[in-house]
Amino acid sequence: MNTKLDKIKNFRLCLLKQIQSLTTEQLNHIPAGYNNNIIWNLAHLVSAEQTMCYVRAGLQVTVEDKYFTPYLSGTKPAEFVGVQDIAAIKALLITSIDRLQTDLDKNIFVNYTPSVMIPKVYGFEVTNVDEAFEYLVYHEGYHSGCILSLKHLV
Repeated sequence: MNTKLDKIKNFRLCLLKQIQSLTTEQLNHIPAGYNNNIIWNLAHLVSAEQTMCYVRAGLQVTVEDKYFTPYLSGTKPAEFVGVQDIAAIKALLITSIDRLQTDLDKNIFVNYTPSVMIPKVYGFEVTNVDEAFEYLVYHEGYHSGCILSLKHLV
């Protein structure tokens, strides 16, 4: 497996262990002063991965839209996420990385278009899928910090 994808996958497995005891209500809870919740952050990791790798390469996302569009950057939780969708999101955290590795092995990420927003926010460009993996390692860490902070408030 690509070493960066392996890190992301292991990071996600660790994150899932840290939130495994939380209830559906806790995963959906938005603390006062916050604009999202734990389950939104988990699904956002999948959505960002899909955007950075597939959308930027001109490809279709590999997850159902209900696990993609509502969790894009700039969104916030619109509805309560039920048990079945929570289970699906947790599974996608791992299966989407496995699929990404399979697609990487097929060399399908050839027509990559850099993001307009990343240079504005972070001051650097992401010009290919390997750089997208580097960005995602950072992004995973950022949102894991958000998730762990939210965990203390539920």
